[in-house]
Amino acid sequence: MFGTLSRTMSSNAQSGRRTVAKSDREPGGRRTLRVLVGILVVALLAGGGVAWRTGWAEEWWHDLRADAAGPPADPAAVAPPPEVDVAPVAVPGALAPAADGTAALERAELRKALAPLGDRDLGKHVIAAVGPLDGTGLSYRIAEGPSVAIPASTTKIVTSAAALFLLGPDRVFSTTTVLDRSAGTTPRLVLVGGGDPFLARAPEPPTAAATYQPVRADVRTLAQRTARALKAEGVRQVALGYDDSLFSGPALHPTWRPDYVPEEINPVSALWVDEGRPLPGQGPVADPSAEAARVFRDALAARGITVTGATTRTRAPAAATPVGAVTSPTVAQIVQRLIEVSDNAAAEILLRQAGVADQGEGSFAAGQRAVTRVLSANGIAMRGSVLHDGSGLSRANRLSPVVLVDVLRLAASADHPQLRALIAALPVAGYTGSLANRMDLGPDAGRGRVRAKTGTLTGVTSLAGIAVDRDGHLMAFALMADRVKKPKSMLARVAMDNAAAALGACAC
Repeated sequence: MFGTLSRTMSSNAQSGRRTVAKSDREPGGRRTLRVLVGILVVALLAGGGVAWRTGWAEEWWHDLRADAAGPPADPAAVAPPPEVDVAPVAVPGALAPAADGTAALERAELRKALAPLGDRDLGKHVIAAVGPLDGTGLSYRIAEGPSVAIPASTTKIVTSAAALFLLGPDRVFSTTTVLDRSAGTTPRLVLVGGGDPFLARAPEPPTAAATYQPVRADVRTLAQRTARALKAEGVRQVALGYDDSLFSGPALHPTWRPDYVPEEINPVSALWVDEGRPLPGQGPVADPSAEAARVFRDALAARGITVTGATTRTRAPAAATPVGAVTSPTVAQIVQRLIEVSDNAAAEILLRQAGVADQGEGSFAAGQRAVTRVLSANGIAMRGSVLHDGSGLSRANRLSPVVLVDVLRLAASADHPQLRALIAALPVAGYTGSLANRMDLGPDAGRGRVRAKTGTLTGVTSLAGIAVDRDGHLMAFALMADRVKKPKSMLARVAMDNAAAALGACAC
């Protein structure tokens, strides 16, 4: 299946090759076609290396096309009338080999493809690793100077993999309300945060954007369900508290720059709305949990429930009666969104959820212990890695490109289907997420052939993902540069994009 699509895309790229690509803002028809092809690429890659190698995917694609087209019309299957002399129909052979994730890659070809990494705009510390997607060992490596670099947002790859291992792709997080009748003459209602990264103020309309947007739980719906349940029990007046105790430790990591708030991140909380972002025209939200409780209180009052006294932080009693609940998207859906758009807040929530699941504590430190432990237990050599957060905002993080390559290969393996969402989430060059408008100045074959997570901080640019070359070879790669001079930032990003795109354009 992947081989068929890659041959088609390769042929199209060669017939329409140009030195400098046009803007991503193309006429509607072409844009629609690109989006459809991008969606196909997402689905195809998510199928895993085994499907590509065994031919299962080819059979699936054939069946799908047959179902869509109605009754078969294969001329070889129709007997000619006896009076007509018709020559046997020749069945054409494959135009190119099927995609292969195990084939050895040619070191000399990889060296030529990665020549853009020698661009001076990338600075004095550039490291890289490339290897077969479904294999072991490395086919090519650049490791001059320190063998680790600041990973920036490629950190989200290891965070997501650990979360999928520890929580499972189908896990959801619930925001609930419980009623404590022992609190006095007026029962106390407690809003309990469950660590839903995408909890919203109100329902959001569906979107037709190519970039994935899961359906989010919201506080207004929770208030509606809670008010209905309270009225059914004859309760129309409550005191209100909120419980955000699932997470612990500092809400902002001490290694983050102060100016990251609120543009890049907000104080991390087990109970927040809209990732702690303020409404337009308002200042930063100092206490996201208190803001979530305020929004809930207003929504509850609008549905006929009187709230008395101040809203206070508390802990929900174990014996309290459940009243209402809303649930988050699944972990797989959260990973899909956070990888596609590089969502810092969602990554930090998943890090803490991993800490709760593995270490019994929802802090930065516990989350990183969980990441290191679970990846090491699954064969990833984490020695030398330094991780302080889940998003990659910390400039104190260090990863080697080998770790990123090995995590991607683990996610593509048929032995770990719970990680498949990570591969499916990788943005497609020229089509989706953080790569929708990238790789438009390099080899055309990079579009649709390269899927990667971006990483960007001041002085840092990186890409880690997978690619299929012109011969159908599937590879995992990680390219990192962390000493880029600030005036060269955009030029460095173009050089990095050109190197990744060249992997899709080569015959490696």
